[in-house]
Amino acid sequence: MVRSLLPGSSQEVDLHQAYAWPGPTCLRVSFVSSLDGAATLHGRTAGLGDAADKAVFAHLRATCDAVLVGAGTASAERYGRARAPVVVVSARLSPSADERLFRPANGTAAPVVLTCAAAPADRRSALARSAEVVDCGEDAVDLRLVVAELERRGLRRILCEGGPRLFAALLAADLVDELCLTVAPLLTAGDAPRITRGPGLPAPRPATLLSVLEQDGTLLLRHSLR
Repeated sequence: MVRSLLPGSSQEVDLHQAYAWPGPTCLRVSFVSSLDGAATLHGRTAGLGDAADKAVFAHLRATCDAVLVGAGTASAERYGRARAPVVVVSARLSPSADERLFRPANGTAAPVVLTCAAAPADRRSALARSAEVVDCGEDAVDLRLVVAELERRGLRRILCEGGPRLFAALLAADLVDELCLTVAPLLTAGDAPRITRGPGLPAPRPATLLSVLEQDGTLLLRHSLR
């Protein structure tokens, strides 16, 4: 059973209250990590998450307007369609049109691929058969234009599920409002990526701890970056 450690101790947790969106517009990032900082196990996140992480994952998806994800993560994690539109960021339009995400499924939203004008025309044509492809920049994807495009569509509560390069780029652009981080009670060693990967920030970004939940040694942390 998930219990609350902060703010206040409680044996009963309401996820709607614990993960209430701070306002009508918010970009929230969700990740899982081992104790020693690994963001994947054998190349995927599945081996790190337990029942508590899956419950929070499902709740965050159920309450967001859009799921934002990098192309590499969408492919590696074998993304499918969801209730909210899955929005893939890909400057080179690297996903294959044969991936599960681009297959129709009842009760789900069609995916959107956000790219740039310089993306290969042949890949654009292939993906446009099963997804909406939108330019957000000329030679590279401008993440500020990505967020603006989603908000223009009324998708204001954005849940970013990675990967590490997209998270780092969003941090660099100062677009992240919250981080929801599951810390699994595991040590993995190896050279798996951290939850951020890319050029360092000019200065460390401070975060305010909002809540801590726990179940069977797994810590569910929520931080504000504002």
